[in-house]
Amino acid sequence: MHIAKKFMLIAFAALMLPAMTGCSSTAVGAGVGAVGGAVLTGGSAVGTVGGAVVGGVIGHGM
Repeated sequence: MHIAKKFMLIAFAALMLPAMTGCSSTAVGAGVGAVGGAVLTGGSAVGTVGGAVVGGVIGHGM
């Protein structure tokens, strides 16, 4: 479990880098949402996709 948390933290940081370089807000939102969904649901595919959808919608609105 400890390794999974480290991986998620690294993945989250990697997904935040495009946000700092002016990448599309929708793509960044989807990436962050996917990581968040995966963390909250323990790596469930449905949680990951659901998080990506919600994050993409929020990012598109920004």
